[in-house]
Amino acid sequence: MLADILITILLIASTFYMTIILLRFLLQLARADFYNPISQFAVKATNPLLRPLRRIIPGWGGIDGAALVLAVIIQAITFFFILVALNGGIPSFNPLTLLVWATLNVLDLIVKIYFWSVIAVVVVSWIAPGSSHPAIQLVAQLTEPVMRPVRNIMPSMGGLDLSPIIVFIILNVLSVVIEHMKVAAGLGSIGLGM
Repeated sequence: MLADILITILLIASTFYMTIILLRFLLQLARADFYNPISQFAVKATNPLLRPLRRIIPGWGGIDGAALVLAVIIQAITFFFILVALNGGIPSFNPLTLLVWATLNVLDLIVKIYFWSVIAVVVVSWIAPGSSHPAIQLVAQLTEPVMRPVRNIMPSMGGLDLSPIIVFIILNVLSVVIEHMKVAAGLGSIGLGM
């Protein structure tokens, strides 16, 4: 029972911090408002671990590789400790498998962030269109790089924007592909999907 409690706490804490790291990465990728209070929180929360890593892994073309690497490292460390808790000691495993599991879970978390962000944008567009709340503006900026290409291909139908439906389909397809990759990598067999 204690191992299950520790695993649950570890999964929640690591997923929360990885979400902040990935939000920072995605907001930089979307060129969102850096001075938004939520952006500033993400920067301050992730700087202690990202600064030293950036000395080794510099950014490239506006892409913060250090943030992605940090998210994968945190996920790999989380999986390692979970395996230790499940096995009652240090298990024998292939480090490459651990790296693949971590990478797939980070990709899955990115898809989930986009999925819930698109839902938030759709709901807010119904409830409070044109709101100036910093969180709403940031979520809209975050989803715009994903929504814009679909909007360009699929024009508005009489004032009704159907692009979120297409984006949901694409995100669900990506989620299914990632889940199958997890099973192929052996992640599904130990029941650690997040």
